[in-house]
Amino acid sequence: MRILIATGVYPPESGGPATNTRLLEERLPSHGFVVAVLPFRTVRRLPCGVRHAAYFFRLLAMVRRADILYAQDAVSVGLPAAVASVFSRKKLIIRVPGDYAWEQGRARFGVRESLDEFGPHLHGWRVWFLHKVQCWSLSRAWRIIAPSSYLRDHVISWGIKPERIILIHNGIELPVPIEPPQARPEGFLVVSIGRRVPWKGFESLESVVAREKKWSLFIAETLPRPQALGWASTADVFVLNSSYEGLSHTLIEVMSLGSPIIATNIGGNPELIRDGIEGLLIPAHDDEALYNALKSMESDRALAKRLGVAAAERAKEFSIEKTVNKLIELLHTA
Repeated sequence: MRILIATGVYPPESGGPATNTRLLEERLPSHGFVVAVLPFRTVRRLPCGVRHAAYFFRLLAMVRRADILYAQDAVSVGLPAAVASVFSRKKLIIRVPGDYAWEQGRARFGVRESLDEFGPHLHGWRVWFLHKVQCWSLSRAWRIIAPSSYLRDHVISWGIKPERIILIHNGIELPVPIEPPQARPEGFLVVSIGRRVPWKGFESLESVVAREKKWSLFIAETLPRPQALGWASTADVFVLNSSYEGLSHTLIEVMSLGSPIIATNIGGNPELIRDGIEGLLIPAHDDEALYNALKSMESDRALAKRLGVAAAERAKEFSIEKTVNKLIELLHTA
C-alpha cells in the first residue's frame, strides 16, 4: 500500500506533526508500506493564497501514485488534501492535532477564551470561516485520527460522527536523543520547551520564576530537538504551563527522561500525567499554584525523584511502535 503524507511542518522544523511524520516515514516501510511526504514548506515562499493552490496541484500530481492520502492537519494541508481526494477519488485520513480556528484566533484575531469556552461564531467572519473550512475538510475524510480523548470529544462537538474518529495517541521513539548543555546555571533550574505562542504561558512562567533569586529559567524555543531535550534532562523541574494542549509530544518525551514535571490540568495533559503520581498538575492561568508547585519540587527532592521515575515508566506506554501498529490496523481496513 502506498501512503502520501501531507504535512505543514517537517524536520528540521519543530512541532508534533513534524515528529509524527518523520517517525511514520521511518517505520511504515518495514511493514510493507511505501511512504511519500509532501511538506508545505515546498510552497511556503509563495504569496498567501497562491501557496495553497500550488500545494493542491502538487498533491494532486503525487496522489495519483498513492492509495491513501494522510493529512497532518485539517486546514493548512488538510484543505488542499480534501480537495485532492475529491478529484483523485482516493481515501483521505486527517489527523487533528488541535483546533486550527481557535489557534489562529488566539494568535491573530483577538480570541482570548480557552478552547473549552471557544465559540467560533462569536469572533468575526475570519474565525468562523476557518472553522467551517476545518469542518468541511473533515467531512471529506474517510477516517479522522484524534491523538487524545480530549480532542476526540472536541471534534465530535463539531458534528462529526463518532464512528469516523479513531483514537491513536501520539507515540515517541525510545530512547529520545538528547544533547545536554555544556554548562547549566547554578541553583534551581526550571526548563520549558515550545514556540512562543499565547497559550504556552511563557510570560507567566517567567514572572513566577523571577520571584526567587536562586531560581533560573531556560525556555528552549528554537533549539534542535536533541538540544532542547538535553536542557530538559538537566532541569530540576520541567514546566508545561499551557492553557491548551491536544496531546503533547514534548511532554511524553520529557516524561521518558525521568525529569520531574509540572503541567497544567488541561486538554490531553491528564491523559499522560496523573496528579501526584507522574507529576504535579495545576490549574491553567494560576500563578500561585505554579509557584507553590515549584516550591514543592525544590523543597522535596524525594518527591521530585519519585515523580520522575514514575513518569519515565508511564512514557513507555506511548511508544511509536504502539502508534504505528494502531495506524496499520486502520490502514488495512481501507
